[in-house]
Amino acid sequence: MRRFAVLAATAIIAAASPAPAQEARSFALPQGAYPHDVAVTASGTVWYTEQRGGALGQLDTRTGQVELIPLGAGAHPHGVIVGPDGAAWITEGGLNAIQRVDPATREVRTWRLPEARGHTNLNTAAFDGRGNIWFTGQNGIYGRLDPLTGAMQVWDAPRGRGPYGITRTPDGGIWYVSLANNYLARVDIDSGAATVIDPPADVRGLRRVWSDSQGRLWASAWNSGHVAVYDPRSQAWRAWKLPGERPQAYSVYVDEQDQVWLSDWGANAVLRFDPSSERFTSFPSDLPRSNVRQMLGRPGEAWAAESGTGRLRRITYGRATN
Repeated sequence: MRRFAVLAATAIIAAASPAPAQEARSFALPQGAYPHDVAVTASGTVWYTEQRGGALGQLDTRTGQVELIPLGAGAHPHGVIVGPDGAAWITEGGLNAIQRVDPATREVRTWRLPEARGHTNLNTAAFDGRGNIWFTGQNGIYGRLDPLTGAMQVWDAPRGRGPYGITRTPDGGIWYVSLANNYLARVDIDSGAATVIDPPADVRGLRRVWSDSQGRLWASAWNSGHVAVYDPRSQAWRAWKLPGERPQAYSVYVDEQDQVWLSDWGANAVLRFDPSSERFTSFPSDLPRSNVRQMLGRPGEAWAAESGTGRLRRITYGRATN
């Protein structure tokens, strides 16, 4: 039996727990930039998908310079993550492919989805504990690629359209959420079967998902403005409404302290949620319509891709950075 709870939370501007923000800094990208997703390595290399330009960008935080790596004619990249090999891995929507960019040589390697699948609107990806990369497509698919052999499998998603955010749990498991059909799914990494788990009725439009260190799944609810969490051990949900009149929770990222970061389009802000105190901290953008579509980070840093302003934003909250 699943237990549901939808709770209220307190919004604050300057929290002291667990670590106060030290700096919020924005990095302007080349004119006309449209960064969709951002990823940062443990050593501080910053990658982002330049969606309209069909390229992968690399930002040098010391100089502010950007290098653009073309991904091929017709490229329209959506997601980027850092793989266990240290390379940048991309869900390439325009080419309907998974791509790898070597951080040293800049070589781009491409694995295309089966032609019979047609355009899948690839979204995001995550590596399981076996070195395979899993991915989602909003047109109703999820899939798996073995980078060593090139073997790829693609499955039809339960209920059709909608698979969006995807994450790995500490035990190497894979979970994703469906935006259009509003569910959380656990994927059997052996068979590929997806088990659907519905959120509380008031929580609508699950868009992105991220695991914390305990294997709990945190999801942003775009349509209802919630952050929700599902605990597989207790099979229980909890949810909190974001502060403000018209919250729109797009991205979610859980840092090394198990603090939950979200982007709220309604408030034009990045939020940090402390599950212990059930309080939000707001970091508003200094420009209107920042439209943060995705967040990621490394210890001491949270990164946001501002598609609306053509910038990347870094919030430091603990350890020293470059």
